[in-house]
Amino acid sequence: MINLPVKDFDKTTSHLEEEYKKLQIGRASAGLVEGMMVEAYGSMQALKSVAGVSVPDAKTIQIQPWDRSMLAIIEKAIRVSDLNLNPVNNGLSIILSIPPLTEERRRDLAKVVNRLAEEAKISVRNIRHDYMGTLSKAEHDKEIPEDEKNRLEKQMQEKVDEINKSIDSMARAKEQSIMTI
Repeated sequence: MINLPVKDFDKTTSHLEEEYKKLQIGRASAGLVEGMMVEAYGSMQALKSVAGVSVPDAKTIQIQPWDRSMLAIIEKAIRVSDLNLNPVNNGLSIILSIPPLTEERRRDLAKVVNRLAEEAKISVRNIRHDYMGTLSKAEHDKEIPEDEKNRLEKQMQEKVDEINKSIDSMARAKEQSIMTI
């Protein structure tokens, strides 16, 4: 029996959610920096594994490393990242102030939201393409009859349509939150 690749679809939508969390939308969010990679103890590690990240208010992110010697390394990683944020090192922690979004920046972020949604849809199409190839091979090898192949193809298309609707609604919600002042 050839099962639908539901886990692959789930990975695609959860990846899209994670990418949306990383977008700076004028509100502080720990997700903005938690996944940032920093060099710690000779290897690259996610920021959340070497520091505590908190959000004391809607415009501020506080990063408190477990080891104070990491402050300069974390500060440098933030400066060279594409976040366009200016870290303030107070000797105990790093404070990031999230500036309000300009109208131009909001439009740019909306474009990024749509680009990420399109990338997710491309991933879904690739999953569908691979699955359809598997079905065709199985039919050709006489592992499944033609009517079973057609039924599974129909099921797959219904799932793809459902996932694409989910991606569209996620994109609309994120775009709306970005464009709301």
